[in-house]
Amino acid sequence: MMWLGLEATKVTTLVLIPGLVSDALVWASLADAVAARMHAHAADLSTGASISGMAEQFLGETSGDIIAVGHSMGGRIAMEMARLAPARVRGLVLANTGHHPRREGEEIKRRQMIELGHRSMEALADSWLPPMLNRARVTDTALVSKLKAMVLRADAHIHERHIRALLGRPDASAYLAEITCPILLVAARQDGWSPIAQHQQIAEIAPDAELAVIENAGHFAPVERPAEVTAAITDWLDRRFGEANA
Repeated sequence: MMWLGLEATKVTTLVLIPGLVSDALVWASLADAVAARMHAHAADLSTGASISGMAEQFLGETSGDIIAVGHSMGGRIAMEMARLAPARVRGLVLANTGHHPRREGEEIKRRQMIELGHRSMEALADSWLPPMLNRARVTDTALVSKLKAMVLRADAHIHERHIRALLGRPDASAYLAEITCPILLVAARQDGWSPIAQHQQIAEIAPDAELAVIENAGHFAPVERPAEVTAAITDWLDRRFGEANA
């Protein structure tokens, strides 16, 4: 079925936004699943230098109604898109993300990551990726190789721009209560970077939010458990924008 609640007379675009040094790989499963039902736009973060700037970029690259789907840093961009264009953003999917402003001591750690990236992106990938995964998948060579190749497709300058964008991020907690569109939060049981409790906090602030928890997955849940994440999102699309809501 089509998602008729999105009004067949209009084109509604699913904007798929990856996170830090990530690309279309993150949302590949979802893009395939919705291909016959609605248009999907794969957001390219490679030139982005700020959260607000990337939000404006992706709004400018699309027209009409959108549903913004963001992973990690991409979730912050999605929230900013909803703040900037509430009349266009019909819904948000926020996966493995956060809403807090920069924390005390964060800048020092992130600057160390910038320095490591400039020394060696391969060393950065080897250091950064394992803690991002469900511990049981760290020895999954196929998964790790796929994610490492994605990180290496970015360069140290892209990595630095993304880190600086995160350091200068807007405080989404200050405006979450004003985002009235439906929100699906996707958290992962083994995500130590963006824990379930963080998503529960977002759900408590946002007027219309629900939470799906993916089992046996870490911070890269859309890649670690693509079938489960895709099913959670398409089920939400069916319920919130399906025929019954047309």
